[in-house]
Amino acid sequence: MDKMLYISMTGASQNAKALQAHANNLANVSTSGFRRDFEQARSMPVFGDGLPARAYAMTERPGTDFTYGTLQETGRDLDVAVQGDAWIAVQSADGSEAYVRTASMQIDALGVLRTSTGLPVLGNAGPIAVPPEQKVEIGQDGTISIRSLGEAPDVMAEVDRIKLVMPDPRELEKGQDGLIRSKNGQEFEPEANARMISGFTESSNVNAVAEMTAMLSLSRQFELHVKMMRTAEENSSSMARIMQLT
Repeated sequence: MDKMLYISMTGASQNAKALQAHANNLANVSTSGFRRDFEQARSMPVFGDGLPARAYAMTERPGTDFTYGTLQETGRDLDVAVQGDAWIAVQSADGSEAYVRTASMQIDALGVLRTSTGLPVLGNAGPIAVPPEQKVEIGQDGTISIRSLGEAPDVMAEVDRIKLVMPDPRELEKGQDGLIRSKNGQEFEPEANARMISGFTESSNVNAVAEMTAMLSLSRQFELHVKMMRTAEENSSSMARIMQLT
């Protein structure tokens, strides 16, 4: 009896965690560059002092879906998206190097080029600083050119180049902050062949219909686990009454 109760109890608990993963995906359906998380469940034996005679359910996040989103035209010069397997290097809040697929960049009061979430965009030698300018242009290779204040329209000066990398997707993982990093914590080398496009952002790769369907299925499973727990309780009570009669 306790085996049935243990499986249903852990199943309900893990179903709730799986629902959280899909709810997070669904909440970011409109977040530019978001990569959805996978989730899966499996049974695990319970190890202890005796033999593993019981099993429990375990939900885990096996990885992240790195398929491309669609490009959405904005016409804004500081909106950029990468092409192919490229990634844009940024500096995360803890100072480590992380990677994003798209960015609606802005220049702060100190001239530092940042993403819409405030993360500095990295260049050849660290965060990119842009001098006072009238116009900013970003080339396909990530080169940032500006027209300084007071200069003629045809006079452009190269400031820096956005660091673009092209790692193997199997070497990437998503952190708790939602940023992508290398699994071994090392920084990737710049890739000269990586390309980006300005005036566009990349959409999330979340399929809202698929996520809603998965959440409905998990909700039914949760209800089934709760029903099993009630059945186990009823069976235990019935057995207790039978034992009292003997």
